[in-house]
Amino acid sequence: MKRRVAITGLGVISPVGNDVPSAWESLKAGRGGIGRLTRFDPSAFDSQVAGEVKGFEPERFIERKTLRHIDLFVQYAWVAALEAFAQAGLRTEGLDGDRSAVIIGSGIGGIHTLVEQHQVLLNRGPSRVSPFFVPMMISDMASGQLSIAFGARGPNFCTVSACASGAHALGEGYRLITSDLADLVIAGGSESPLTPLALAGFCSMKALTTRNDDPENASRPFDRERDGFIMAEGAGVMVLEEWEQASRRGATILAELAGYGSTADAYHMTAPEPNGEGAGRAMALALKDAGLSPETIDYLNAHGTSTPLNDKGETLAIRKVFGAHADRLAVSSTKSMTGHLLGAAGAFELVACVLAVRDGILPPTINYQVPDPECDLDYVPNEARTRPVRAALSNSLGFGGHNVSLIVTAPR
Repeated sequence: MKRRVAITGLGVISPVGNDVPSAWESLKAGRGGIGRLTRFDPSAFDSQVAGEVKGFEPERFIERKTLRHIDLFVQYAWVAALEAFAQAGLRTEGLDGDRSAVIIGSGIGGIHTLVEQHQVLLNRGPSRVSPFFVPMMISDMASGQLSIAFGARGPNFCTVSACASGAHALGEGYRLITSDLADLVIAGGSESPLTPLALAGFCSMKALTTRNDDPENASRPFDRERDGFIMAEGAGVMVLEEWEQASRRGATILAELAGYGSTADAYHMTAPEPNGEGAGRAMALALKDAGLSPETIDYLNAHGTSTPLNDKGETLAIRKVFGAHADRLAVSSTKSMTGHLLGAAGAFELVACVLAVRDGILPPTINYQVPDPECDLDYVPNEARTRPVRAALSNSLGFGGHNVSLIVTAPR
């Protein structure tokens, strides 16, 4: 029999809260964290809104000497991991490091460090580039630093698959446990992309909203007037454990990570396959892996980016996989409140699924005002809904045609 995977700890840094309780309160209240970008002057850019992390105080958790040598995306992952580790009731003393793994995904990695050190090269010459430049910039450094911090000597790597990175990390962590290659995995995603260079790149692709005069309502997944996604930053991290190990040590099991599906569109470098065929196969594979029928899924946290192509294609995929049950399925996009956390999105959104299962509360899709005939599901519009959730599915779809679906179920 396949080894079961318990979720025992959650941690987040996000535009709607810098810990799980505050972020969950925001999501339940339908309170968004999107506004005009303040990290730098955005007036020259077509898109001027973002989901920024506010009030982040890493020095409360990480030594100042260490902070000088780690990029912001690593800091986000580190603080989120500390929260998850504490909730799981774990201590580094006595941890079986050889059976503990770390996988933290990031789509972009240390772009702040890259931009900063490029300016040093141009203005002060090659000899002044920091010796910490490369280890601060590379995307695997969140997982590398966390393995050092927690003494995890098992498999350690980074998944880089654009907006599916965090979801891939969780799925691969799940596979390590089910395959008996690890007993504990710290897994998730982290991203800190809010730099002029990254914003300019996404603007040039015409991927972002231009609703600059109304930032709070700019992210409107599945709404007919949606016009692009909102760049955002943050992290989501989970502690995954082999079920019997978690039970023996008396851990509170929040949910079971029960299914994982991963596919490729093999279609286009940025555009999703129009009929959602790849996303549909990922959902079907996750259901098969979990041994569940479509009718057992009560809630689906959609990728739901607020772009015309994604939301339509994902709706078609959901209809294809769930059939008649699609009309009874509650679907929402928490990106309406957070914006798009890119490589961290899938991990943050699976945290929302775990909490929906635990509390029986479905976070809403806010800013849903004008129905789109091509997006015709129940998107839990504007207000959270209370109902039991036996199982929840989360979709993450990334540039490059990467599709990931994850399923969590109530403990049993």
